[in-house]
Formats: sequence, structure tokens, C-alpha cells
Amino acid sequence: MDIAGPSPDPRQPLITGVTRLYAVLGDPVAQVQAPTLLNPLLAALGRDAVLVPVHAPVDRFDDVVRGLQAVANLDGLLVTVPHKAAVRRFADRIAPAVELSGSANALRREADGRWHADNFDGAGFVAGLEAAGHRAAGARVTLVGTGGAGCAIAPALLMAGAERVELCDLDPARTAGLAARLEARWPGRTGRSTRPVTDGVDIVVNATPLGLRQDDPLPFDPAALDPGTLVADIIMKPRVTPLLRAAAGRGLPVHYGAPMLERQLDFYRAYFGLDGEGARR
Repeated sequence: MDIAGPSPDPRQPLITGVTRLYAVLGDPVAQVQAPTLLNPLLAALGRDAVLVPVHAPVDRFDDVVRGLQAVANLDGLLVTVPHKAAVRRFADRIAPAVELSGSANALRREADGRWHADNFDGAGFVAGLEAAGHRAAGARVTLVGTGGAGCAIAPALLMAGAERVELCDLDPARTAGLAARLEARWPGRTGRSTRPVTDGVDIVVNATPLGLRQDDPLPFDPAALDPGTLVADIIMKPRVTPLLRAAAGRGLPVHYGAPMLERQLDFYRAYFGLDGEGARR
């Protein structure tokens, strides 16, 4: 009797008893694209590892993270909305990008068992922007939303040479800490407002979650923008958000969310040691 079962699907990762685990945390989590991009990379690199989505409700977030950090074969975490600021407290060591942004989107277990946090959202966003032919250097940028992703994108834009970054958020208290950190390093190149600044800007970035759902209001009105202003959205699913649809309908250039994550793959490869003889333990 044949008890071997069906042949494994070569398109799917083969889970074994020694498979290393990574998790991406969010609330919601259905929109995450990291497993779709990272699992084929792990397979191509010959890693016996898999990245899985974990729905971590805000009111259970601490329990979820502590539980995952206790899993001995879990090597790292990726983090999305709305946990990027909150996850910082679970790190024993932090990278400069986390200090500047106040948030993290990746944690790895170090060889000594401690956890290190970094943030690649900003670098990924700028790399994706420039790969699409849009220069950050010399640009005047309005950044709408100073949550976890926005706090990472702002310093990355300034580091890339943006002339000015206007931080816009309905909650001025949330913007204050970020503005102070940026002003200390790049004096005179940031501003703060509770309404999106649309006059005389080159790029407007939506770094809010508005657009994840089709019935969300627009984070700002593209009709108020000057011709030629680039409208960028960090939301990856849906690819064409209501904001980008409205902007394109007015003839404005648009930049999609997916390149921000796609450009982070190389950062993740280095950060998690995926190209070496073994993943970090």
C-alpha cells in the first residue's frame, strides 16, 4: 500500500521539524504582502524557514509578542500597522533608525538571546521612490500621518536630501516628539501642521492607514495639489487605493505602496543573516 502521500508542491515551502520561523504582526493582518514576497526568497536561498502572518489584536499585543519571543525556533518578527511604535519596548537593543523614528518594523533574535530592533520602512520607501524615477533630493515633501511608518519615512527623506518635510497629523502631540528629533539633526528643514500642506510641494505621501478599506475617506484632496505633484501611498493592498485613483483621475503622477516593501527585501536578507551559512539563532 502506498502511504507516501502526494508529492510536495515545489511552489510551497516544505515545513520540517527544524524549520525556522518568522512572523509578521498586524491588526488587521489580511493586507500584508510580506509572506508573498519573502517566502519565495527564503525558498530561493535554500532556507528551511517560513514567514507567517499573525493577527495580533491591539488589546492582546503584549501577550502575542511575549509568547512569540518565547518560541525557541522563532528568529525574527516583522511588524505592521498599528504596532510599530509599541513593539519597540520589546527590544533589548535598537538601531539608529529606531531612535530617530521612535518605531520599529523588524526585530531579530541575537546569538545571546536578546532582541534587536530596526526600521527599514524609510529606507525602503526612498529606495522605491528613486527606483521609480522620483528624486527625494531637493524635494519639498508633505508627509500625512506620523504613525510608525510615517515616523520612519520622515528621517529617511531628510537623509536622502529632501529640502523640507512637512509633518501633518490630526494629533499634534504625536508629531511633537518626531519633530523634535528631526529638528535636532536637521534644523530648519521640518514643519508641523494638523492639515496637509498642499501649496508649493513636490511630493505628498499618505502614511496613514486610510485606504485599506474602500469606504475610508481620502487622507487629503488631490484637487488641491499643483499640476505635476507626485502623490505617493504606502498602502500595498489594494494596489490602487481610492487616493491614487483620485489623483490619477486628475492627471497627477502616482507612486504605489508595494515598492516600499519590495525594496526592503535586500535589507531583510542582510539583517536576518539569510545569505550566510545559517539564519541568526
